[in-house]
Amino acid sequence: MKPGILHVVCWLNILFLGEMHAQLSPGPLARAHADLEGIANCTQCHTLGEKVSNDKCLDCHKEIKSLIARQAGYHASREVRGQDCSECHSEHHGRNFDMVRFDEANFNHNLTGYELTGAHRRIDCRQCHMPDLIGEPELKKRKDTFLGLNRECASCHEDYHQKTLPNDCARCHVTDAFAPARKFDHNQADFALAGKHRDVQCIECHQKETRNGKDFQVFTGLEFANCNSCHADAHQDNLGANCKQCHTEESFSSLSQVRRFNHGQTNFPLRGAHQRANCAGCHNMDAGPVRIFQDRLGVRPDNCVSCHEDVHDDKFGNQCADCHNERSFRDIDTRSFNHNLTEFRLVGKHEAVDCRQCHTESLVAPVPHNECAACHVDYHEGAFATPPPARDCAACHTEEGFDITLFTFEDHSRSSFPLDGAHLATPCFACHLEGEKWKFRNIGARCIDCHEDVHQGRIDEKYYPGQSCETCHVTAGWAENSFDHGRTDFALQGAHARQSCAACHRPDAEGPADSPIGFTGLPTECAACHETVHGRQFEQDGATDCARCHGFEQWGIGDFNHDKTAFRLEGRHAEIACEACHKPMKVDGEIITQYKFESFECIVCHQ
Repeated sequence: MKPGILHVVCWLNILFLGEMHAQLSPGPLARAHADLEGIANCTQCHTLGEKVSNDKCLDCHKEIKSLIARQAGYHASREVRGQDCSECHSEHHGRNFDMVRFDEANFNHNLTGYELTGAHRRIDCRQCHMPDLIGEPELKKRKDTFLGLNRECASCHEDYHQKTLPNDCARCHVTDAFAPARKFDHNQADFALAGKHRDVQCIECHQKETRNGKDFQVFTGLEFANCNSCHADAHQDNLGANCKQCHTEESFSSLSQVRRFNHGQTNFPLRGAHQRANCAGCHNMDAGPVRIFQDRLGVRPDNCVSCHEDVHDDKFGNQCADCHNERSFRDIDTRSFNHNLTEFRLVGKHEAVDCRQCHTESLVAPVPHNECAACHVDYHEGAFATPPPARDCAACHTEEGFDITLFTFEDHSRSSFPLDGAHLATPCFACHLEGEKWKFRNIGARCIDCHEDVHQGRIDEKYYPGQSCETCHVTAGWAENSFDHGRTDFALQGAHARQSCAACHRPDAEGPADSPIGFTGLPTECAACHETVHGRQFEQDGATDCARCHGFEQWGIGDFNHDKTAFRLEGRHAEIACEACHKPMKVDGEIITQYKFESFECIVCHQ
């Protein structure tokens, strides 16, 4: 008999001979595997004819299997990987046998993937491997397990910083001791330490307090944008908040940076020669911190006499800046002179005129100024000089510029050409600008003086004698008109009276797009404008008179009297619809409705 068959037979015998269990079992299982006791459960761990299967072990111990699959933990290390489970974890040694046994004192923790350094090397294993520090609920239930710990510091240690700092503790701390944070580099923070700040103890800036009932030291949220976030302002906010303009972190009393102070943030910006002046030339440098550089508070930049002697002995007032500037006292510029103190107030364009353009002889000599023409050339060449009294430029123009006019619609209404209708919306240049020259006199008052007569030769003169457009048109717009069509041979009735003129009077369809609109020579027959849908059925002498059946309100023939035709409607014929007898027919390739019949015999309609 083959060995394999022999083993099967032996195992089958064992299954049926339960009383032989005591003699064949190698020994009782450990307490962790006690639920697998019994010969019927052997194959849950053993493979018949072979040793204990690693695969079956890992099918139960899934947490170990997961770690091996991720190449993590002790069982995935090079010393353990590839070994059989039974080499370290043997069984059948009794209920109290400890299957997880190793020399904890000499265990190489590096094989787990987590190297013990610093204080971690000196503590007992059970201080870390304890249920309270295990996050996995199932593993937490196990006694004396070494699985389930997280590598994050906060998973074992209390977060002293209460989530105010990132949870990567190793960025600042080492495992030898929690304090001081030897790996922390303040220069990598938003506030790099320089000068005297390097000598300051942490606690002087990072105060301790009680937060959430526990000791807490503040490391985040500190204001440091400016020095006065921590330091008292000895200048009482009179010199601005940017301390670094004058001071450095090496020493508060050193003024080596004072040249960088932005004097423009004070009420006295430095310009011109003031920029070259030494601070001591204006300020008392022996004053204490509270008074230094503040002995000139309240001095305005235009109050020159508070520092400089008035060489004019107050003859021109104390507003030196009206003529002088900070570049040089001898650099005189009278453009800032207050001309309003004279009899000629400068406004508009006059404000930008150089003094010498008017004061050609002397800055103090009187200049005629009662009329604009005293200085300005008459652009209109005397057009407004007559009739008397002559109009001065100021009647229409302002000092803001000649393009701005004071002449209003009300003024125009008092002229020989009052504006109304569309003329009110017409810009001035449309009528008064010829090329590059403006004209306001004798430019014409009739429509044809400005507008092209598009009807010339197209309308009988009796309808607009002397090309008087106002006979038909109004100034509100060309589309509106007041022409009485009854004056023509074609009085408008019904629907014709409601049509726009362009519905009938339109440019010649055969001509170019800009053909003039025709108002004469239009035919009055209906067929000249409307399509003849009856063919030639109703022609008389070669023409169809639509008015014999149709009116001007609509095409319907509701008033048509069939009794006036050659076929009176009687009896049943009077009750049926028109289309029952008048049906479509094809004539000369077109479909028309038949209204005229050659015979009225019954058989023509009734078959």
